[in-house]
Amino acid sequence: MNKYRSFVLPIALLLSLFFHEKIVILKSTVPILIFSILFLSFSNIDLKKLKFSSFNIWLLAFQFTVSLAAYFIFVPFNDILAQGALLAILCPVASAVVVISCLLGANKEKIGYFSIIGNLSVAVMAPIYFSFIGNQVDMPFRESFLLIFSKMLPIIILPIALSFLFQYFAPKINRFFVKCNSLSFYLWAIALTITLSQTTYFLHYSEKSQLPIIIALSCISLFSCILQYGVGYFIGKKYGDTVAGSQGLGQKNNSLGIWMAYTYLDPLTAIVPASYSIFQNIYNSYRIALKEQKDKKNK
Repeated sequence: MNKYRSFVLPIALLLSLFFHEKIVILKSTVPILIFSILFLSFSNIDLKKLKFSSFNIWLLAFQFTVSLAAYFIFVPFNDILAQGALLAILCPVASAVVVISCLLGANKEKIGYFSIIGNLSVAVMAPIYFSFIGNQVDMPFRESFLLIFSKMLPIIILPIALSFLFQYFAPKINRFFVKCNSLSFYLWAIALTITLSQTTYFLHYSEKSQLPIIIALSCISLFSCILQYGVGYFIGKKYGDTVAGSQGLGQKNNSLGIWMAYTYLDPLTAIVPASYSIFQNIYNSYRIALKEQKDKKNK
């Protein structure tokens, strides 16, 4: 499976570029795909080995404080740029983070625990942020929060809760899901293709006058990608696992990010997670190639 991973991004980009008008009709399946990916990913994590650490607090503190700070820095200049900056950092950790991180040498339990609490925390905090930022700002806070939370509940919280229940009460069934874990990679590839097609479709029908803001959003995406991988590296270094730190903070669930952009924010902000996906996959492909070369030398 790993040898095909480097081909996923270019194939997804080509399909979204040439067949976006046909693929975009599948956009309603993205929440189902995200649910399935999260469920299969968490079914493979041994909950008994998970331990809480201040490592997780530092990563989450950065994610929630800096995302909000980024919004308020940009909002005096442009609201769309502000929303994009918020989304770039608020977007939850990728469902594939455990696979990539372990491939690069991270501690499975450390990155697994953060992937769980990272997604759960965003499911709670994002409705608070989106209640005063985005499409629901005219609604009362309580009503807005409950509406957004109810939409995120089945996509993020429910698959994690179900994986816990199967591990504790139906371990035999859970072992079957663990065997099917490799399917999450292919589901992720499909979700990535659909979400990139949504963005391509939107860009295709966007006015030329929007080009400067599209470029600006892409620059914000690139800067936030470098920032989060860098800060995550230094947080991880403090706790003896630079890979878990950099991947935990830097690797994002961009399919979910694009869905959040189209659901709660200005559709143009989907440029941020879409371009972030490209930068993220280029970086991870480079890291994996370096790791493979190092392993060959050590043999």
